[in-house]
Amino acid sequence: MPHLSKAPAPFFPQTPWAQPWEEIIRELRVSPESGLTQSEIPQLRKRYDPNLLRKTKTVSAWDIWVNQFKNLIVVFLVAAALLSFAFGEHVEGIAIGMVIVINAVIGFVTEIKGVRSVEALRQLGRVHCRVRRDGQAQEISAEQLLPGDIVLLEVGDVITADLRIITSSKLEADESVLTGESLPVTKNPLELPPDTPLAERSNMLFKGTALSRGSGEGVVVGTGMHTELGTISQLVAETEDETTPLEKRLNQLGHWLVWASLGIGFLVALSGILTGKDVFLMIETAIALAVASIPEGLPIVATIALARGVWRMARHNALIKELSAVETLGATSIICTDKTGTLTENKLTLTTLFLPDGRVTVPQDPATPFLLGLIPLTPETHPQLRAGLMIGALCNNASLSRNSQSGKPVGDPLEVALLEGAAKGGLHLPELLAQMPEAREEAFDPTAMMMATLHRQEDGFLVAVKGSPEAVLEVCTTVMEDGKAAPFTAAAKDEWLRRNEALASQGLRVLALASGRTQNVAANPYENLQLVGLAGFLDPPRADVKEALALCRQAGIRVVMVTGDQPVTARIIGKAVGLTEQDDAPVMIGKELKHVPHLTAMEKSRILATPLFARVSPQQKLDLIEVHQQAGAIVAMTGDGVNDAPALKKADIGIAMGKHGTEVAREAADMILKDDAFGTIVHAIEQGRIIFNNIRKFVLYLLSCNLSEMFAVTLAAIFILPLPILPLQILFLNIVTDVFPALALAAGESNPTIMTNPPRNKSEPIMTRSHWLLVLAYGLLIALSVLGALALAQNWLAMDTQQAVTVSFLTLAFAQIWHVLNMRDHGASFFNNVITRNPFIWGAAALCSAMLVATIYLPGLSDILKVSDPGLKGWGLVLMMSVVPVLAGVPISMLLAKRRPGTMKQP
Repeated sequence: MPHLSKAPAPFFPQTPWAQPWEEIIRELRVSPESGLTQSEIPQLRKRYDPNLLRKTKTVSAWDIWVNQFKNLIVVFLVAAALLSFAFGEHVEGIAIGMVIVINAVIGFVTEIKGVRSVEALRQLGRVHCRVRRDGQAQEISAEQLLPGDIVLLEVGDVITADLRIITSSKLEADESVLTGESLPVTKNPLELPPDTPLAERSNMLFKGTALSRGSGEGVVVGTGMHTELGTISQLVAETEDETTPLEKRLNQLGHWLVWASLGIGFLVALSGILTGKDVFLMIETAIALAVASIPEGLPIVATIALARGVWRMARHNALIKELSAVETLGATSIICTDKTGTLTENKLTLTTLFLPDGRVTVPQDPATPFLLGLIPLTPETHPQLRAGLMIGALCNNASLSRNSQSGKPVGDPLEVALLEGAAKGGLHLPELLAQMPEAREEAFDPTAMMMATLHRQEDGFLVAVKGSPEAVLEVCTTVMEDGKAAPFTAAAKDEWLRRNEALASQGLRVLALASGRTQNVAANPYENLQLVGLAGFLDPPRADVKEALALCRQAGIRVVMVTGDQPVTARIIGKAVGLTEQDDAPVMIGKELKHVPHLTAMEKSRILATPLFARVSPQQKLDLIEVHQQAGAIVAMTGDGVNDAPALKKADIGIAMGKHGTEVAREAADMILKDDAFGTIVHAIEQGRIIFNNIRKFVLYLLSCNLSEMFAVTLAAIFILPLPILPLQILFLNIVTDVFPALALAAGESNPTIMTNPPRNKSEPIMTRSHWLLVLAYGLLIALSVLGALALAQNWLAMDTQQAVTVSFLTLAFAQIWHVLNMRDHGASFFNNVITRNPFIWGAAALCSAMLVATIYLPGLSDILKVSDPGLKGWGLVLMMSVVPVLAGVPISMLLAKRRPGTMKQP
């Protein structure tokens, strides 16, 4: 991208790994404490391009137009046009040329809509990052990053620019995308020699990699194409294949039909010639039949159906990253869901502090005092209360500064709740850090289940620790009693574990808080700690979850809660949301989930029957998914953390949280919930079923319409009858009755009963044997109606050949239009169903009918198509015979429905 002529040249530090980070920030003229200022950002934007690699290659309108002529269909049409000119039929040659152009226009308009929809959907999944600007933590779009930005790093972040590390705490990064090294790389701020190879630059973080552990800060030293990722051309060329398995199957079906129709067309031409019909007419008819029998609109309409469904999901807060996920969604049979933020609101509020001298109620109104029983407290008069609030605030990575985009505090909801609770007591993190600057952070470790920060004081360092009650209580050696440190005995530990159980039994999420002191900033922070107390957080169940879970049960979808929380909390929330009914519902602890090869058949059966899993680790999630997949289930798994990424990839549908999930989880997932709500998952599954159902409908419709044309001409050739439909008439119908009703079917809404059926088997094909029987039956029925109309026109109404063929042509056309009504779901009312309620169906029918009337009464068009006014009696015959397939379609559908495999009630 060219720079403005007056803008200064961009500056990126050279070999930043070989310089002290202090020197880097001096070169970039930025302060780590305040970051970039808003006043200097506009000038920097003129100087630097957006932080983007080369954009994903978009398909130009010209390319889409040219692609309309790159298929076997057009080859057939061109051959027919050339034959027309060779035999002196110039009008027909020109007409076929017009058909080619019209077909291309329709294909272009529908395809460009689908392509542009897919491209626009990519923009919804932009990555965000946290930076410090004007001294405040802010969340911005990654493309807005500028050299000099101070990026705040936490486990789970996707690195969106090249960074020189300033501070680090147990910082590890997955750099496999750059180096191929699968193991995480430890990071620190120390400078390195200039010739250090890329894989050994331990003080750098690179765009496209991800933080697998720890936290820290870094300064941006490279953006966009000026990053290591930007220099690797094979990684920059983002050529994504957007062809879904469903579309591939449709394409395979189309290719099979090409060769089948070529064979049939050859036989039709041969039989016609042998019975004395005009050679050129039969060759042209054979080619037209071959073209008509191939539903070339299938891939285009499928793309439109998928894109429309995905947009519909996006409007309901479900962002589908790949179109291929839509097909799998419709077959989902089990949902493994987290508790926090999915079944609950993730509006964590600190409600309780259980301190050594009793349980303190935290006020929800800042004007209301803290209460120890009925006794009002303040942090100034109660040292233990102050200690609890202070530890929770210090051992924290969140900020109460409002995000400029969401207007909400920045950081993990639990940590935000701790800051808000401390603020109610007059303890504010910036003031605490001014008195006790943070000297080191021991990032949260999923194995240790704890986090610690060390803060400088005059007599050494204060250690602030928070984590799971079991983990923290295990490392505490003292507890405050009567204002003095008392030994933390086994009996005292048991008592605190009972208090933890009591809080959890009330549906509260519980953390333990502890403190310590050390003279050495590098000391192990989890030694010689004093228990401060327990913090209880209320996270109320979502109001809509009960209804969503009931819909899942009705749809044959099992829901399993998989949480890292305590078993008693899992049981309480499970009952509150309606996942279980009994108070003593079975809960399996994560450590009981052995590695799959070591599980017995009885243990697998127990896992499959258990609705609640607690204290589950990332590895155990993988085992849980594998057990269900081995049992034949299609598994959807939710997750939000970096350690959830493997499970999200392993699941058939990985679902990441959009509001509170990490970037790594969102990158690994197939679907992102923009509202983190469980109900959104259920809605997405419903849409997946609708999309597959609609695709099956228009495939059935197109194939039966095309087959009816082949049957009509073939039977006429066999029984030495006049051709009931001429080549150009076939091509005209191929444009009119194929595309518009099919597009209308693709836009259909939900059948009210679609979520009352069990999930579809993922291996079930689009067209089962029963569907093929329906295609044959409908095709033959329409063809017989057409031939019957032709015979009646000639023998009953004594019409000449052109008028009689006009009647058969119109009968075929209107029969195909009315045939769309046969696509209603089995068992639905004839007059009130998803087809009759679809306004697009009636719009398509009106448009097609108008175009058919135009063929009769528009002089130029009627001459080209060789049709004439059939008169009032002829029109009456057309209407009478064209409705026969719709009326006869009811018993045919009922008869074949009994033979239909699968569980979805579809046409």
